[in-house]
Amino acid sequence: MLRRSVPFLAFAAMSFLTVSLANAQENWVRYPGGDGPGKGKKIVLISGDEEYRSEEGLPQLGKILSKRHGFDCTVLFAIDPKDGTINPNVNDNIPGLEALADADLVIMLLRFRNLPDDQMEKLVAYIESGRPIIALRTSTHAFNIPAGRKYADYSFNSKAWNGGFGRQVLGETWISHHGDHGKQATRGIIPPGKATHPILKGIASGEIFGPTDVYGVTIPLPGDSDPLVLGEVVSGMSPSDPALEGKKNAPMMPVAWTKTYKTRSGAVGKVFTTTMGASQDLTNEALRRLIVNASYWAVGLENKMPEKADVAIVGPYEPTKYSFNGFTKGKKPADFAHTP
Repeated sequence: MLRRSVPFLAFAAMSFLTVSLANAQENWVRYPGGDGPGKGKKIVLISGDEEYRSEEGLPQLGKILSKRHGFDCTVLFAIDPKDGTINPNVNDNIPGLEALADADLVIMLLRFRNLPDDQMEKLVAYIESGRPIIALRTSTHAFNIPAGRKYADYSFNSKAWNGGFGRQVLGETWISHHGDHGKQATRGIIPPGKATHPILKGIASGEIFGPTDVYGVTIPLPGDSDPLVLGEVVSGMSPSDPALEGKKNAPMMPVAWTKTYKTRSGAVGKVFTTTMGASQDLTNEALRRLIVNASYWAVGLENKMPEKADVAIVGPYEPTKYSFNGFTKGKKPADFAHTP
């Protein structure tokens, strides 16, 4: 009988572990934090939407938060298990959610995900811990889980948990396109009395702009939601276009707000939600600054927030126009790994 020495078996086990870890890490990308106010804080960014190219936008946010501010960032993706490529149309697989176990902050842009129970339980454990959440664009309707499943009440249209995760945790679920989708952009207006909020530091009213449209929300927003930015519906798609005349802007819909949420276990967490945040929206410097500022606020680093946070784009960034089935086929997480 062939005998193996203990050192050989240990080496073989270590080699297997190394290969397994390498294969697992092909499903996500990590940007280690350097020097900066965020050093020692871990952010997990979760992408997974069919339309707004979160698979492009969240890696750029991760690079900015890591390189410019010192946060350790891990970006997760919707992965096609057949070939390991990023495929946002695969709504039931986001590997790597175990990274949430020791995360200090989650930034998500999800849409109608139907994750299996073993993946959802990692996300739910994070939420139930009361740790902070930053939610972008379609995260108001992040989940669409069929009735009878363990986490069905997280669905955007839940009746048992009114409005599901979106309304109960973030402050709103899916309501409507308030602006004309693809024809009327959004300009961010700071309401009276809010300009001194730390999340708005270094941002002037009217500087925020995005080619995605304003979403409809309930006015007033539920709970203790505090609107920080209102969405002015613009008559066209250019930053120089005037506000649309008429009732669409009377009143304007909130497009960014803070909120606290109480978990079923009694923990209290804080949330920043914006219905902006598509990859094209992130070409706007003021919107990037809004999200970076919100990250400082969320993890309790307001006293270290720069006067005007450096949000310069890291590396090349040419986001794809938002559309269904418009994602770049064949991309893998490793394609987003390089940080200059």
